[in-house]
Amino acid sequence: MKRTPFYKYHQDEGARFVEFAGWEMPIHYGSIIDEHHQCRNSGAVFDVSHMGRVNITGRHARKFLETLLTRKVSDMVDGQARYSLVCNERGGVMDDVLVYKFPEHWMLVVNASNRAKILAHMDSVTEQFDYTVKIEDKTEQTAMIAIQGPKVMEKIAGFSKEVPTLKNYRFCEKNLMILKMIISRTGYTGEDGVEVILGAKMAAMAIKLLLKDKGEGIVKPAGLGARDTLRIEAGMPLYGHELDEDTDPLSAGLGFAVKLDKDQTDDGPAIPRFIGQDALQKIKEEGVPRQLIGLKIDGKRTPRQHAEVHVNGSKVGEVTSGCTSPTLGTPIAMAYVTPGSVNEGDTVTIPMGSKSIDAAVCKTPFYKRAK
Repeated sequence: MKRTPFYKYHQDEGARFVEFAGWEMPIHYGSIIDEHHQCRNSGAVFDVSHMGRVNITGRHARKFLETLLTRKVSDMVDGQARYSLVCNERGGVMDDVLVYKFPEHWMLVVNASNRAKILAHMDSVTEQFDYTVKIEDKTEQTAMIAIQGPKVMEKIAGFSKEVPTLKNYRFCEKNLMILKMIISRTGYTGEDGVEVILGAKMAAMAIKLLLKDKGEGIVKPAGLGARDTLRIEAGMPLYGHELDEDTDPLSAGLGFAVKLDKDQTDDGPAIPRFIGQDALQKIKEEGVPRQLIGLKIDGKRTPRQHAEVHVNGSKVGEVTSGCTSPTLGTPIAMAYVTPGSVNEGDTVTIPMGSKSIDAAVCKTPFYKRAK
């Protein structure tokens, strides 16, 4: 298994490790619930170095990305990041990604489990469309951490006056002593915060600097366990659960990241159609095959992925993710159901062994931070 540049730090902090997408990653440092509350109430730092970081340059870089991604990039400005999707010809999601625009290049941040697949797909696209681009996988040359929580920005203000003024989905490049970093204001927990990308060789120094006041308790390390419960509360999709190659982004409620008209422009550079656009246009016209909903469970049992969702004894869908919400104190889940089979406030049943549990249909996210 691969190890991130922060591995020794995790060891020193007493992390329990698990295998995730070929990487040895910390699942927790003692308590998933405590780490969840640490993020919600103050601040937590997550090692996300296993996620892929890919630089794209070349004469056709912009056209290549317009072909690859469901979201328009031609109107992005330097220092902007944008959430998008990579789809197959059927409109199924190959990955959800972040695209960053730099003055001289672009960068994609992709999911760890899809890194090899997306790199191969990118090579295929360049060949198919005869694009002149250079694709450089920088994952193992760099490190990446996410610092999330309501007190994070005030702590970062001690290092930089610029970073706390960044708008959401904007980034800057900073030099802190000898550390050169890319700092973006994005996140995957439902909290405010930043993600930091830096050279792998500088990772050990960076983590010590960022957490040098750990005794104050403002920011503490958290593992993948808390990251998952946080993202479920925030209603954020995870590849392999809410997203896969047989699931279209419109069914997943990600229509904001699908621009079916981005190639219809009367001014500016020509924009090609993206892979999967025809299929998604048809899905939009005919209606989505599934609908993603939220569920609040009555009781203490938590449904897991693939558990069936029933209405009046008939299956209408299945659970994609579930957990006992540390913030709400009750089990919650997301599920795909047949469109129109349920409405907000309806009660559904979820068979679990010899018994069934009741769940109320609700909107997501389950949790929203105070502004």
